[in-house]
Amino acid sequence: MKNKKVLLELCMSPDLGGLELYMVRAAKALKDRFKVISIINKNGKLEQYYEDGKDSYIALEKKSNLLIFGAAKQLANIIDEKNVDVIHVHWTKDLPLVVLSKLLSKKRPKVVQTRNMTMTRFKDDFYHRFLYKNIDLMLPVTYQVKEQLEKFIPQDIRPQIEVLYMGSDKPELLEAPELKAFKEKTGLREDIFNIGMVGRINEAKGQYLLIEALSKMQQKNAEVFFVGHEMDKGYIQKLQKMAADLGVGSRVHFLGFMKNPHHFFQACDVIVMASRRETFGLVVIEAMQMGTAVVGSNSGGVVEIIDDEKTGLLFEMGNSDDLARKLERLQNDEALLNTIAHAGMMKCQEKFSNYLQFEKLGSILQGIV
Repeated sequence: MKNKKVLLELCMSPDLGGLELYMVRAAKALKDRFKVISIINKNGKLEQYYEDGKDSYIALEKKSNLLIFGAAKQLANIIDEKNVDVIHVHWTKDLPLVVLSKLLSKKRPKVVQTRNMTMTRFKDDFYHRFLYKNIDLMLPVTYQVKEQLEKFIPQDIRPQIEVLYMGSDKPELLEAPELKAFKEKTGLREDIFNIGMVGRINEAKGQYLLIEALSKMQQKNAEVFFVGHEMDKGYIQKLQKMAADLGVGSRVHFLGFMKNPHHFFQACDVIVMASRRETFGLVVIEAMQMGTAVVGSNSGGVVEIIDDEKTGLLFEMGNSDDLARKLERLQNDEALLNTIAHAGMMKCQEKFSNYLQFEKLGSILQGIV
């Protein structure tokens, strides 16, 4: 252990989604190369992933911007005490805390950010110049995000940039009796077309769009199942009313959050990604890994994952009529459904496996220290 560099995986986001879970996976995947310590939000949802005691973590209280200096000093003390060589940041809102703690520390570790979010405006003000000149490396999750970083961050303060896709492991598939039991438990049935969506329950993810599409499908033996946390209290109730008003209330189901959704992916006939601007789309990869067909909007990072008509189907962003047509194609053409599902699984194994992507991440992080 003494010869390993010390890596701080940091994510103070209070939410629980692909960004946060990627931090957990990175921390666990890189511990053979580094001495890894995770920094998480004391009031967030990530601590449950460290309960087995196998991975080192520190839960800190998220401070307001007014108290950021005190929080940065606390983090700087941890950096020096643990002799941290690299801080790997995942949530963009953590950058001010990390940069300030770096400058307050004696160790002055390298700062690397995995960039999950888009960038839409020029960053040439004093604040952003201070921020970006103290970041050593940015890892955008798509080439689209890379182009945005190069466009909006001035070259004289721009960190090194290297695209690194996220990956996914393929868990063992359920045996037929186990799959049947899972479907019975969650309400999915053998005699219907099961359409799934996984992600935060909020407007940006497009659950409403899938409900609209369901109401426009000609065949009525299709049902929709949503998995994920409700981000704004009352939004699920709003969606349920919308479904009832459209005449599909009995065919729309909310299953809540699933710590491990892979069984759900396998139980569905198709998984939908309906976000207007999904930066990457890890859920799409996870579903493809399980051999499930996927349909995604033709925007953002999804178009770098799905090869339309080959490894999945793309629909016009925001267009529920087009989404309904694409879902009906798969419902009515089992050969097409199986063909794109298999092709998607093969692409993921070749390009988006966790092992390959974390091997690249480990080499990148080792290369900067």
